[in-house]
Amino acid sequence: VQLQASGGGLVQAGGSLSLSCVASGSFFRAYAWGWFRQAPGKEREFVAAVSWSGRDTYYQDSVKGRSSISRDDAKNTVYLQMNTLKPEDTGVYYCAARGDYNSDPLSLGSYIHWGQGTLVTVSS
Repeated sequence: VQLQASGGGLVQAGGSLSLSCVASGSFFRAYAWGWFRQAPGKEREFVAAVSWSGRDTYYQDSVKGRSSISRDDAKNTVYLQMNTLKPEDTGVYYCAARGDYNSDPLSLGSYIHWGQGTLVTVSS
């Protein structure tokens, strides 16, 4: 599975971005999906995740209420819409695939395929 993330860029605080991650191959439906981010000098952290059906979503507390994750199985794409962006949202955003139903959707170690990342910079 190859993942291509896009949609990052430079945005002012209070603005919005929509990130996309397209997966190659025909196994998109076999995975649940997540977004993680890594700020300069910090460890990669969980941002949001969506289940196989798309009905269950999970968010880090700091983005809850201003972010939305979704999936489009017909387009092999997972999205992350982020609103009211803050400087602390700055980082490289990675999409990732999770294949084990029993794994923790919030845990970085649960994800087995990773995209290359897209940089989000939020200026104050």
